Amino acid sequence: MESTAPSAKEATVRSLMSKDLAGDPARELSMITIEYPPGSVDPVHTHHAQALVYVLEGTIVMQVRGGAPVTLAPGQTFYEGPDDVHIVGRNASQTAPARFLVFLVKDKGAPLLVPAK
Repeated sequence: MESTAPSAKEATVRSLMSKDLAGDPARELSMITIEYPPGSVDPVHTHHAQALVYVLEGTIVMQVRGGAPVTLAPGQTFYEGPDDVHIVGRNASQTAPARFLVFLVKDKGAPLLVPAK
């Protein structure tokens, strides 16, 4: 029997809330949390959204194409624009989890993450 549980290194995404963007019915605000287990690494992707990241616990490394990698600790923030390609998103630790909050402004009903090259 095949297991449907995610691998130990996959990020867990939890949707907290989505609301229509006032004044623009084609867009929405979404709030999510992401937990990176130790050693977790995201695939290269884009959000086609404005994304505000706030680190809650642990340490993460973020980088968009054309930018330098940034290591973030609790209380620090990161921004991704709608045309940014997120080339590095990972837990900086091989032993401790990391968790962060993300606010997105995106097209209504659009996926949170789109794989990119």
